Formats: sequence, structure tokens, C-alpha cells
Amino acid sequence: MDPQTIRIFSRNESKQIEMENEISDSRLRFFIGDVRDYDRLVKAVEDVDFVFHAGALKHVPKIEYNPFEAVKTNILGSENVINACLNNNVEKAVCISTDKAVSPLNIYGATKLLMEKLFVTANNYLNPEKHRTKFFAVRYGNVLGSSGSVIPLFIKQIKSKKKISITNPNMTRFSITMNEALDFILHATELGVGSEIFVPKLRAYSLLDVKETLFEMLENTGEDIIGIRPGEKLNETLINSEEIRYSWEIDNMYMISNPEIIKTYPEGRQKIEKMDEYSSDTVDKISKDELKKLIKNLV
Repeated sequence: MDPQTIRIFSRNESKQIEMENEISDSRLRFFIGDVRDYDRLVKAVEDVDFVFHAGALKHVPKIEYNPFEAVKTNILGSENVINACLNNNVEKAVCISTDKAVSPLNIYGATKLLMEKLFVTANNYLNPEKHRTKFFAVRYGNVLGSSGSVIPLFIKQIKSKKKISITNPNMTRFSITMNEALDFILHATELGVGSEIFVPKLRAYSLLDVKETLFEMLENTGEDIIGIRPGEKLNETLINSEEIRYSWEIDNMYMISNPEIIKTYPEGRQKIEKMDEYSSDTVDKISKDELKKLIKNLV
């Protein structure tokens, strides 16, 4: 897309150095800072057109133990991002949300739900004579093979000749790769006019199929059923039964939007009528052969 500059804003300097060494591009700018620090944020987004807000405390058990810290980063930090974007007249600001924000069972999910609410209602504060910023959210599940996700953990356990730790073999999860997630975010950014929540159309996989596929590809080291952790769901839900009433299909995505906003959209949208909720146990499942292809790059 040939941007003039991409600014990376985070508090983890070691990852910034790693990225800088891996990607040699003069258009990259690295800013050390924290979303809790409003003044630093204002400087970081000066003259910026698009902001993608992914900064959050994400580890569910850690957040259950440190809830006040999660509020400071995930909620108050998001408010800081919104205000910094408004005061710098950013064109579009997108927050990256999670399935755990849907009917949340844990503190992490509750803080991400509030982050979504802050972004989709931030447009109410716009002064048309002063501001051009459009705020909206994108929501998806765990990225397949990302750091901390279940498949890399299983691979590591099998290679160490250990039994894999399965919470529940009937558990299902939506499947999205990193490239698919990035394409989805950029497409939603092009389309968004403000106040929407965009959700990708995805298929799903079960832990049972993942386990059997990895045992076929690597080695059957056995399994330990450890049970679902507190705050964890058996199936992922990306649109709940209440949100379905305000949801539309558009450009191979789903969009949650109020009736006033949807009037601004071009033809091609379609109201969702035949789905009670959008959950990983109700969509098409990925075959084991496809899983093997996806997992092959991670082994």
C-alpha cells in the first residue's frame, strides 16, 4: 500500500530491536511508550492518518490476579488512544478486539468489551467542524500458530516426548492465520465509516482433530485431560444472539452496526436472518488434510 511511514508504538524494546533487525526498511519508526501515558501517545500519533490499537494485557490468568492493571491498560489506555487520535485529527482509528469480549466470562474479556464500546461510541464526541476521525472495531479469535496459542504448545510438548495437555477434546476454535487477520483488518479499515464492529467469516477446528493430526504428523505421546480453565469457554462466539439482530453480511465479512450507520453503506449488504449466533461449534469445520497444511509451517 506504499505508506510513507509506519510507526510502531510499544513498551517492549527488545521486540522492537528484533523487528528492526529483521525488517530493514527506512519507513519504519520505533517509539517506546505505553498507552497509559497520554502525553507520549499524543506525540506518537502526530501527523498520522491511521491508528491500529492492539495494545493490551492479554494473559487471562494473570489478569484475573491483577485486574486493576488490566483496567489501566485495556480500558484507560484505550481512552487515551481515542483522545490522542481526536486531538491529532487522525483519519481512522481501529481497535483490535477478541472473541472473549463477547458475553465475557473473565476480566480480560470484560476489559476488551469496554474497549470496543469506547471505540464504537467515540464517534459521538466528534465535532464535524474540527474532527475527521472515524472509530470502529475489528473482532476475531486466536490467530492459528501465534505465540501462546495451543498448537505451538502441543508441538513443543510432543517434541519433548511429553503428553499434550488438553482442556477438553470437544473444544472448538475459529481458524484464522496471521495473513488472513491482517488482510481482514486492512479491508475493514477501507470500508469502515465509524461505529461498526467487523467480524471475519471463518471456519473452525476442534481440539480432537488438532490432536489426531499432530499425532499423525509427529508422534503419539499421549494426552492429559486437564479440564477447562476458569473463564474459558468450550466454544468461541464472535457474534452473540443479541448482536445478531444488528448484524449484516458485507464483502465476505460480518458487520455489527446500528440502523443509522447502515444507511450510509452502499448496496451489497445483507441482513443476517438465518443464524442464531456466530459460534465455532455451528460453522463448517476444517478437514484434517487442511489442518496438516496449516500446521506444516509450524512444525
